[in-house]
Amino acid sequence: MTGGSELLGHLLHDLLVKGIIVAVALVVLAVGMTIIWRGASRDRDR
Repeated sequence: MTGGSELLGHLLHDLLVKGIIVAVALVVLAVGMTIIWRGASRDRDR
């Protein structure tokens, strides 16, 4: 049964790594959109 638990460990690690990548990408996207939104609103006020 060691092979099954080893496979489960690999799958959980893979899920964790992909989850972290998605979370970081969402944070970068949110920061980028905030910067663009503030820049666009400043241009509109001029």
